[in-house]
Amino acid sequence: MPLSGIRILDLTRIISGPYCTALLADMGAEILKIESPGTGDPIREQGVVRDGISWYFANYNRNKKSVSIDLYNPEGKALLKRIIPTCDVIVENFRPGVMEKMGLGTEQLKALKPDIIHCSINGFGSTGPYKDRPAFDFVAQAMSGFMSLNGTESDPPLRAGPPISDLVAGLHGALGIAASLVRRTRTGQGDTVNVSLLSSMVSMLSFHASNFLANGVVPQRTGNDHGIVAPYGLFKTTDGQVTIAPSNDSVYNKLLDATGLAELKKHARFSTNALRMEHRHEIKALVEAKTQTESTEYWIERLNKFGVPCGPVLGLAEVFNDPQVQDQEMVITAHHPGHGDVSMLGFPIKFDATPSTCRLPAPELGADTRNILESIGLNTEEIKRFQQEGIIFSP
Repeated sequence: MPLSGIRILDLTRIISGPYCTALLADMGAEILKIESPGTGDPIREQGVVRDGISWYFANYNRNKKSVSIDLYNPEGKALLKRIIPTCDVIVENFRPGVMEKMGLGTEQLKALKPDIIHCSINGFGSTGPYKDRPAFDFVAQAMSGFMSLNGTESDPPLRAGPPISDLVAGLHGALGIAASLVRRTRTGQGDTVNVSLLSSMVSMLSFHASNFLANGVVPQRTGNDHGIVAPYGLFKTTDGQVTIAPSNDSVYNKLLDATGLAELKKHARFSTNALRMEHRHEIKALVEAKTQTESTEYWIERLNKFGVPCGPVLGLAEVFNDPQVQDQEMVITAHHPGHGDVSMLGFPIKFDATPSTCRLPAPELGADTRNILESIGLNTEEIKRFQQEGIIFSP
C-alpha cells in the first residue's frame, strides 16, 4: 500500500488527530495509538455503544494498534522515548507547549530521531495571541467566519452539522505528513507540520473570502442559494425538492431548454449572470414555477438528460441505500472480536493498484502494549512490573 512500512506514533484523541491518522492508516501506515490506562480515548464511550463498543470510535480507529502508557509518569515518558526512534512520524493534538513540558520539544525529538516528522494539530496554531486557548469544532466554525455564511439573513449564524473543522484539520494534517514524507525521501530531513482548526476553516472560505478581499463587501447569507451564481439552489417539485446547480451560462441555457423556458434566453434582465444575480428572486420563481409541475424523480431524469447538474436532498437512511453510494462502498463492515460486526464509513480515496482495506478492527484499549514493549527490548518481568504499578495497561 502507499504508506506500507511507515510507522506513526499517534498521541491524539477525539476527532481531528484520529481522523488524520485514520486516513494514513487506511493507506497502509502502521499506527501506534498511545492511550492512557483506564480510560483511553474519550470517544471510546461516546456515540452509540453496541455490544460494548462505540461505533463512533470504531469508525476513526480501524487499522490502528493501541498502546496504553501513562505519560504523566516519568517511567511512562521514558518508555515513550524508547518507542519514538522506531517511528517515522509523530502526530499530536495537544495545546502548544505541552510537548515541550513532556520533554518532547523539537530539539528533543530530533535527538531521539533526527529525521522525525512531527505533526501538531491544535485549535489556533502554534504561535499568535490565541495559541494557548482551548478550542473545539464549534468555536473554530464561529471564529473563522464560516458560521456567518450559513443560513439566511433572517436566521442567526449557523454551524455545519458534522464537526467540519476537526475533519478538515485532520485532512490537512494527513496531507502535510504525506508531503513531508516525500520531502524526506529526497533530502533525508524531517520536518514539523503545524495545522490548526481555525486556519483550516479560514482556508475553506472560498469565493466568499476572495470577493471580500477584492472589494471589502461583507457577503450576506443566502441560504441554499449560491452566493455568486443564479439561478442555483433548491427548487420545489410536486413531491419535495430538487437541487439544481447551473454554474455557468452554458449550463443555464441547458436548464432553460430542459424546463421549457428557452424564451428567457432573449430576456435582457437575465442575459448575464450578474443580471441574474440582481434579479435572482425573479428568475428563481420562473424556474420554480416549472419544477413545481412535476416530481423530483422526473426532474432528476430530465435535467440529467440535458446535462444539468442536479440531485435529490437525501436523509442518511436514503444516502446509505443509494445505489451510487453502495457502488462506491462507502459503508464497510468489519468484525470486532467480542463485539460482533461493526459498520463504518468506507474509504473516500480509491487506489486501483492498492485498494484500502480494513486490515485491523478498532483495537481494545492497550491490546498491543505488550507486543510493542517487547519489540523495544522489555522483558516479561519489566512489563509485569509496569502493569502492576499502573504505568502501562495490557489486557
